Amino acid sequence: MGEHHVSERANEEQLQAFMRALLDDVAALERLLEEDRIESGVRRIGAEQEMFLVDRALRPAPVALEVLERAADGRLTTELARFNLEANLTPLPFGGGCLRRLEAELADVVGRAAEAARAVGADVLLAGILPTLRASDLRLESLTPVPRYHELNRALRELRQGDFRVSIHGLDELEMTHDNILLESCNTSFQVHLQVGAREFAPLYNLAQAVTAPVLAAAVNSPLLLGQRLWHETRIALFETSVDTRPSDREGRQHKPRVHFGDGWVRDGALEIFREDIARFRVIMTAETGEPPHAALARGEAPDLRALRVHNGTVYRWNRPCYGVADGVAHLRIESRALPAGPTLLDEVANAAFFFGLMSGLAERHPRIDLEMPFEDAKANFFAAARHGLKAQLAWTGGRTLPAPELILTELLPAAREGLAAAGIDAADIDRYLGVVEERVRRGQTGAQWALGSLASMAGQGTPELQCRALSAAMLARQQEESGSGGAGRPVHTWEPAALEADRELLRDSYRTVGQFMSTDLFTVRPTDIVDFAASVMDWRHVRHVPVEDERGRLVGVVSHRALLRLVARGAAASSGSAPPTVASIMHADPVTITPETPTLEAMRIMREQRVGCLPVVAGERLVGIVTERDLLDVSATLLEAFLREA
Repeated sequence: MGEHHVSERANEEQLQAFMRALLDDVAALERLLEEDRIESGVRRIGAEQEMFLVDRALRPAPVALEVLERAADGRLTTELARFNLEANLTPLPFGGGCLRRLEAELADVVGRAAEAARAVGADVLLAGILPTLRASDLRLESLTPVPRYHELNRALRELRQGDFRVSIHGLDELEMTHDNILLESCNTSFQVHLQVGAREFAPLYNLAQAVTAPVLAAAVNSPLLLGQRLWHETRIALFETSVDTRPSDREGRQHKPRVHFGDGWVRDGALEIFREDIARFRVIMTAETGEPPHAALARGEAPDLRALRVHNGTVYRWNRPCYGVADGVAHLRIESRALPAGPTLLDEVANAAFFFGLMSGLAERHPRIDLEMPFEDAKANFFAAARHGLKAQLAWTGGRTLPAPELILTELLPAAREGLAAAGIDAADIDRYLGVVEERVRRGQTGAQWALGSLASMAGQGTPELQCRALSAAMLARQQEESGSGGAGRPVHTWEPAALEADRELLRDSYRTVGQFMSTDLFTVRPTDIVDFAASVMDWRHVRHVPVEDERGRLVGVVSHRALLRLVARGAAASSGSAPPTVASIMHADPVTITPETPTLEAMRIMREQRVGCLPVVAGERLVGIVTERDLLDVSATLLEAFLREA
C-alpha cells in the first residue's frame, strides 16, 4: 500500500507545505526528462508478492508482526491487515535466467515467511481472495498498527464522508457497506514491474494497458468474496469500490475513483500521468520530504522526489507509473497491479513471463497500439477479463473481436515467445513458463474456474464454510506440493477438484460459532403483512419460523408455527367482510437473539433454557441469519458421523 513513513493527520499549513514540495518534485522530474537524466537502454524486471497468513483452520491469522520478527528478512514487510504480508523482490536484468531466478527468490522468501509463520501456529497461503474470509475479520482491530494505514483509513473515510459501499454482481450478488478500508485487505496480488526509458514510456505504457486484459483473462484467481461467487477476478471490482473516496452526493459530477484503469491513451509520457493524478486527486497523506530536489539536481545527483512518490502511492491505477532511484540513477518503471496472488508460485511466474513477453514481442509489431485500437476497447477488455476470465470476448487490433482463448493461443502466446527470445531469455525457461499458460488456456482451468468447479462438485455437501475451507486446504497443499514448503507448487491446470475432508478436528473448527453454519438465505415478512402470507411462506419453504423485519431491515419479531396454530385454535382467522389479522398481531415481538460470533455451545444452551426453536442472528439491529433446531441437528449429525467413522 505504498510508503510507510508518513506524517500523522496534517493541518492546513502542513498540507500546503507538502503540496509545495509535490510541485517542486514535478518540476524536478520535468528537468530530469528535459536533460535526459532518466536511465535508458536498460530493462529490469521486479515483483511484489502479497500473501495471506492462515491458522490451522485455514482462517485469517493476525500474526504478521510476529512472523516478521521471526523471519528477520528485509524483503518482507507489513500490509494493510495483520493477516497479510508483502515481499519485495530483487530487481533483475531482463534476460538470460531472470525468470528462473525470480521463481527461486519467490520460493525462498515465501518459504522463509512460511517457516516463521509455522513457528506461531500459522502458514502462508497464496490466493487472490482467501475463500474463508468473513466480514468479522475486517474490523479495525485487524488493521496493522502502522501509522500509514491508520492515516489512510482516516483520510479516505473523511473524503468519502461515510461508509464505503460495495455492490458486485456475478453468479451471486454482494451488497454491503463497511466502515473502514479493510475490505482492501481481502485482496492480495502479484505485482510485476518493468523498467522502461523515458522516451519510450508512452508507447510501452499504452501497450501495457492493451495486454493487461488477455494476461488477466488467463490468470484470474479470485472468484469468491465472503462466500459469494462474483467475478472471476473479484479483486478488480472490490478494489475499485473498497477505497472509492467519492462522496455519494457528488457521484453525478463524474469524479474519478482513486482506483481506475484510465480514461485514454497516454500521449506524452509519465509526467503527463503524474500531473493528471495530482490535479485530479487531493493530497490525503503527507511526509517529511527532506532536502529540496533542486539541491540534488544542482550537485548532478538524482533527487528522491519523496512527495511525488507518497502521493503516487495513494492513487491506484491498474498500471501505475513509478519513479525510483537505484545506484544513484533515476529510472521509470511500469507497475502492473492487476494480477492476483497464486494459485502457485509457478503459475505466478508464468503469468509474469506472459506479460513481459508481450511487452517485448508486441513493441515491434505494434509500436503505436494507440493508433490501432480505441482506448475504450482496451478498457472494456479489462473489465470483461475480470468478470469472465477465459470466457471473455476481447476486442483486438484490426477491428476484430475474439474469444480470449483463441486470441491468446493463436496470436499472443507466439508473440510472447518471440519477445522473450528476443530479450535473450533461456529457451528452456520460455518453454517452462509459457507452457504453463498454454496448458491452462487449452484446458480452460484458471484458478477461478478450478474453484468454481470445485464448489459445484461439492454442492449439497457440508456447509458453505466447510466448502470454502476445503478450497483453501486444497490450495495450500498444492502450493507446497512440488518441492515442499515454499516450493513452486503444481500448476493449477493439473489440479483435480477440491473435496470435503472428514477430519474430525477440522469439522469441529467449522462449527465453533453460529456464523459458520447459520442460514443466511432468509425469507422474511413485515409486521403489516397478513398472516395468510406468513403461513404461505412457511408452507412453501418448509420452515417453522419466519423473522419479521421493518422497512429498514431491522429485526422486530418472529412468527412461529405455534403462533399460527394458536390463531387457528382461537378461531381468529378472518371471515369474509372482516379485516384479516396481521403478522404484528401474532409475532413474538421480543425474540432472543445471538450474534454470528456466539459459540455454538452457547446457542444450544440458550435454546434449551429459553425453550425456543430458533435464534435470529443479528449484527447490531440488522438481521443477518437464523439458527434453528434443524440446523443444530444437522451439525450434530455431521460431527457424530465423523466421530463414528474414525472410531
